[in-house]
Amino acid sequence: MVVSTSSTASSPPIPKGGGGGRRQPPRVLSIPVRSSRRRSLFASGGPDRSGVPVPASRDPISLPRPLTSADLMEPSGDGLKVAYQGCPGAYSEAAAKKAYPSCHTVPCEYFETAFQAVEGCLADRAVLPLENSLGGSIHRNYDLLLRHRLHIVGEVRLAVRHCLLANQGVKIENLRSAMSHPQALAQCEQTLTKLGIEHREAVDDTAGAAKLIAEQKLQDTAAVASSLAAELYGLDILAENIQDDTDNVTRFMMLAREPIIPRTDKPFKTSIVFSLEEGPGQLFKALAVFALRKINLTKMESRPHKKRPLRIADDNCSAPLKHFDYLFYVDLEASMADPNAQNALGNLKEFATFLRVLGSYPTDVSEA
Repeated sequence: MVVSTSSTASSPPIPKGGGGGRRQPPRVLSIPVRSSRRRSLFASGGPDRSGVPVPASRDPISLPRPLTSADLMEPSGDGLKVAYQGCPGAYSEAAAKKAYPSCHTVPCEYFETAFQAVEGCLADRAVLPLENSLGGSIHRNYDLLLRHRLHIVGEVRLAVRHCLLANQGVKIENLRSAMSHPQALAQCEQTLTKLGIEHREAVDDTAGAAKLIAEQKLQDTAAVASSLAAELYGLDILAENIQDDTDNVTRFMMLAREPIIPRTDKPFKTSIVFSLEEGPGQLFKALAVFALRKINLTKMESRPHKKRPLRIADDNCSAPLKHFDYLFYVDLEASMADPNAQNALGNLKEFATFLRVLGSYPTDVSEA
């Protein structure tokens, strides 16, 4: 996978996150929390007879028009600062540039740092992985969605094409070890074994492995990372597309401080999370609110509720039973602008103990 970087610039990383061999060392940034203030649409036109200020009259043509999702998504991302987790050259950076081609990328050390960067106005958006077709869900980011108040405003799918990278002059037969993120190593296990590479070394991200190998000038270790990482850190590509399964796609979410305005003139997806009372048929009842309205569910996953991990129930036994209290994450093929979806969530809210809409956003229909 080759991602051009000629038209975009990377901002200095947030704590420890990134910087290549020839770049200036990253500086540590603090993340101040700023309160967001909304501008009034109308200036005060002075008090009326009762002393209450009234809006000033304005030419209707000059009045601000309602924002649309097109206004808020900034398809090109021109001027936007987009946070991602990892070092420059990470697959998350490629996803950020696919989502916002003209953006300035901001590498972050941790997923939570990217959330904080957007909340603290150090970045305008964040692009973070939600699930992989081989490795499954990234549970950490589902948990962070509840902890923070950001909104999902879009999704982007990225085909992951792993490369075997090494310092210049190193041959495959010289290699004894492969270094990368644990999921990347697992996705290339069979290919690495066939190449005679016996040892595996796990690190926090794929681009970080490439950076480490370049900095330490390792001669017997290769990185499993992207072709962009090879370009950034001056490494040779010894083999391309080394993943065991060619259908390796990661789905990323695009996060913002404010939600977009949903529409019905294009495919939309809505992500929600809810919890239910303990008892037989409760989940069936929750799913029925969508089935009866012919709303398709594209994903459903349960996670233990960290704030309420156990629920004690007395089932007339000698000792009370302890049950996990679960949260259910669901993706719907529906827009919140559709009355049918609004009615479904209204029905669910009548008996759910907790319900939150994480975002209503356009479905990514482009090629991964």
